[in-house]
Amino acid sequence: MINRILYLPLLVILFSGCDGPDERQQRLNFEKKGREVPAFSADSAYRFVKEQVNVGPRNPGSEGHRQTRKYLLRKFQSYAGAKRVFSQEFTAEGYNGDTLQLTNIIAAFNPRQADRIMLCAHWDTRPRADKDSVNTARPIPGADDGASGAGVLLELARLFRDNPPPIGVDLILFDGEDYGREGDTGHYFLGSRHWSQNPPVRGYAPRFGILLDMVGGEGALFPKEQYSMEYAPALVNELWSIAEEEGYGAMFVNREGNAISDDHVVINRILGIPTIDVIRHSPDRPGMGFAPYWHTHNDNLAIIDKKTLEAVGEILTELVYNRL
Repeated sequence: MINRILYLPLLVILFSGCDGPDERQQRLNFEKKGREVPAFSADSAYRFVKEQVNVGPRNPGSEGHRQTRKYLLRKFQSYAGAKRVFSQEFTAEGYNGDTLQLTNIIAAFNPRQADRIMLCAHWDTRPRADKDSVNTARPIPGADDGASGAGVLLELARLFRDNPPPIGVDLILFDGEDYGREGDTGHYFLGSRHWSQNPPVRGYAPRFGILLDMVGGEGALFPKEQYSMEYAPALVNELWSIAEEEGYGAMFVNREGNAISDDHVVINRILGIPTIDVIRHSPDRPGMGFAPYWHTHNDNLAIIDKKTLEAVGEILTELVYNRL
C-alpha cells in the first residue's frame, strides 16, 4: 500500500505521462545550460552514512531496519515536506517461512513538473556475511553496500530543499535489494520489483533513472556497467564525460565494465524506464569484480571515503542543475 493516499491528486501529476521507448531515448539529450550549481557537501553525505551505520545492520526484520525506516522517512520529510514523501509498504516471502515487512520510500521534488528524472538506491543491508571467513550467518554493517547510496540521496534531498532543481526529481530508496542467497535472484531486488510491478500511479515516465550502489568506498572505480550501456548509453556517456570535466576521470574510468544484475535491470525490463547503474566494481577482479569487503563484516564505516562520495555527488548535481 502507499501511505498518504490523501495526496493522490499530487501523485497523479507526479507520475503522469506515458512516452514509448523510442520517445524516452530521444529525451536523453544533454547540453550545458550555464546555470549555477550548488555545492554538494561530502561532509554532510558522510554524516548521513555514519548515522545509518551507527544504527547497526538494517536487514529486514531487524531492529536496525525498523529504526532506519523511521530515520529515512523523517529526513526526507524534513527536506521535501511531509506531503511529498510516500512509503510503499509491502510484504515478501523470505526463507524458512518468514514474511518480510518491507518499505520503499519516495521523495518528490517539484511534484507538479511533468518533466522528471529518478535517482534511486537501496537502503537495506545484507542479512549474512557469506563472503567473510568468520561469523558468516551474521548481518553485515553495510556502510558502502546500502548506506552510501542512501547517504548521497539524502544530501541531494537537502540540496533540493534549499536550491529547487530545474526539473522534477524523484528520489527512491528500495528495500529488500540484498536479501537473497547467492544464486537465488528471486529473493534479490524485492523492493524495485514490487515498485515496478505496482507503480503508485500508472504511466510514470521520467526521462531516465540513475541507480547508486556502493558509491562511497575508498579507492572506488566506476567503469561503464554493461546493462547500463545497453539501456541508456547516452546517459552513461554524459555522466562519465562530466566526471572527466570535473577531474574524476581516474575514478569514473572510460572503459566497459561487467554486466551486473541490480535494481536497474528490474526497472528497465518491467517499466522500460532507461535506468543506469553507478556501481563500484573492476572487470580486472575475479567474479563481478566487487571490492574485497563486499558482503563481509569489513563493509564498515572505516572504508567510507569522502572523496568518493564527493565525486558521485558533484557529478550528479552538475547533471541535474546544468545539463537538463
